[in-house]
Amino acid sequence: MTASERRFKDAIYEQFARIGKAVSSPKRLELLDLLCQAERSVEALASAANLSTANTSQHLQVLRGARLVEAEKNGLHVIYRVAEPAVGEFFLVMRSLGQARLAEIEQISRDFFGGEKDFEAVGQQVLLERIREGEATLLDVRPAEEFLAGHLPGAISIPLPELRRRLEELPRDREVLAYCRGPYCVLSAEAVELLRAEGFAALRFEEGDPDRQLRGLPLAFGVAEAEPGKTGTIKTRF
Repeated sequence: MTASERRFKDAIYEQFARIGKAVSSPKRLELLDLLCQAERSVEALASAANLSTANTSQHLQVLRGARLVEAEKNGLHVIYRVAEPAVGEFFLVMRSLGQARLAEIEQISRDFFGGEKDFEAVGQQVLLERIREGEATLLDVRPAEEFLAGHLPGAISIPLPELRRRLEELPRDREVLAYCRGPYCVLSAEAVELLRAEGFAALRFEEGDPDRQLRGLPLAFGVAEAEPGKTGTIKTRF
């Protein structure tokens, strides 16, 4: 290999390494996961990731430097979003690789979701069967802006902080299948715990919208509708 060829190879891999450096922080990965759900302000990201605004901004600058996210000023706030759909695909592929190769991920998940509270998730086939038979209500417990950015067809939106005071909106004669951002989001687990304590039959559905979008499955946008007189009834065909 000539010196010129060596410089070329070194320069190319140095650029690829920028991506690796940008996602080498657990908190930056969490922020990227949040942005795969919906665009949002620095303040909203800080709250969701349990970080200070200053620390969040620093992490976002690293992601922006690697061209993974973009930002624009909106009044007093800076709004961030993923730079393009390929970023979301990259995140999901990286997550799948971790699931396949790192046994610790499965163990950590089993310890949390499959412990004494039994938050093991139902799969997509079970979900579809129960919805088609009219046996389940699909509940999205993410923040409203994430629901509006994209949600499972037929889902109703009750963000987790509002769930306790809006229980009357959920029919008690059906099982409630709660979902949030994907397999490692804990919002749906908290929702299931609350619902069971209030006498509902509730289970967790772990697949998030980016997972479905990557596989070409349908998403709905805006406000979901229910059948007249049947709040939360699923009427979308899969």
